[in-house]
Amino acid sequence: MTIIPAVPEPGSAGITNDDMKFFFPDSQDQVDPSFDFETETRDEFRIRQRNDRYAHEIFAQPPFNGILVSKAIVMGSGESSGKYSLPQRHRLLRLGVEEFFRLPKGDGRPETMGDCGAFSYVKEEYPPFSVESVAEFYEQCGFDYGISVDHAILAFHSEDYHVDPELDLVPAEFVKRQRITIDLAHDFLKLSQREKCGFVPVGVAQGWSPSSYAMAVKQLQDMGYEYIALGGMVPLKTKEILSCLERIQQVRRAGTRFHLLGVTRCEQIGRFRDYGVVSFDSTSPFLQAFKDDRNNYHTPDRTYTAIRVPQVEGNPKLLRSIRAGEINQEVALKLEGACLRALRDFDRGKATVEEVLEPIAEYERLYDGKRDRTASYRQVLEDSPWKQCPCDVCRAAGIHVIVFRGSERNKRRGFHNLWIFYRKLQRDLGLLEQPLALVDAP
Repeated sequence: MTIIPAVPEPGSAGITNDDMKFFFPDSQDQVDPSFDFETETRDEFRIRQRNDRYAHEIFAQPPFNGILVSKAIVMGSGESSGKYSLPQRHRLLRLGVEEFFRLPKGDGRPETMGDCGAFSYVKEEYPPFSVESVAEFYEQCGFDYGISVDHAILAFHSEDYHVDPELDLVPAEFVKRQRITIDLAHDFLKLSQREKCGFVPVGVAQGWSPSSYAMAVKQLQDMGYEYIALGGMVPLKTKEILSCLERIQQVRRAGTRFHLLGVTRCEQIGRFRDYGVVSFDSTSPFLQAFKDDRNNYHTPDRTYTAIRVPQVEGNPKLLRSIRAGEINQEVALKLEGACLRALRDFDRGKATVEEVLEPIAEYERLYDGKRDRTASYRQVLEDSPWKQCPCDVCRAAGIHVIVFRGSERNKRRGFHNLWIFYRKLQRDLGLLEQPLALVDAP
């Protein structure tokens, strides 16, 4: 039995337009429903765009309030070709964002937000996208919100005196990038008003200190923006984000709302709301499933380490060691198979924790002799959190959701983390009619 926050339907009486909205940035992360975990094969007639499923299609309720799509991810920028194939780009532009992502209809439909993806061109002297091309992209795709073109400033100083552009202490590059961002926001708003665009224009504030952010926000408000995205805060610590919001509060006008771009530090999201933040986007819960060294599987109260069973024929590091003669391929394949069989037997009640740990530890010594995750693996096996989780991913995948191996398992675990994160968010914001629901294991 586990404690899972119960979430009201999006758009229902339990959630209002003033509540915090969580946007999930798209990077074409999908899973194949035809994938067979036992044989690790898939339908030979599978077409990725048609058959694979997004996170919001896996669950009965979407695990977020909206989707954020970057023009740089779709079209590419600089040396990056983006994550979309040419047919996918054409399909998005032809069908629009709502139909492309097969978003559910009705009042509970996740909202859509477009941005430029400033971090993809942060090393360039000037943003590669024009205001006209960005507005056209947003309009053609049918986004609900469109974020102005910006240029990220990758530095932060807590001292307010750094805001004065006349001081030598402020690098000219910071001032230049902020000026570019402000000028482009001005042109973007004028164009969207002149062309009567269907999206809500969102201006971007870039800064290098609390006061510089406040200065940018003030200028954007003077232009007429009521919805402002705060950019460049990805590397900031929570106390630094709060210091910026506190300073911005001094110039914030009644009705001005804020979006936090790419903020992964969400432990104080309730406090952010007190300063006018109504939305944010983050990939952190999803990426932790396969990017983090330890915190791979989330529950309402803690995280667990996923059990690593790398593919001998699909893991670049393992293959290099085999080719170098450091690892015997036959031995590796034998241990890999033994790990998978032990995990399946454990999930069916036919193997003990010790019987599972033995081949897993032996395999780990073979491919990574410097690590010993036995204690973490023992904890997750003893607790078996996937058996207690009522989410659609855990019900369908079983023990495979805790196995760190290949994108089909890893992304499903990421989707599970999104589901948990969204419910914890609603709980922490006090938006649940029943703060906690006791759900029996299936």
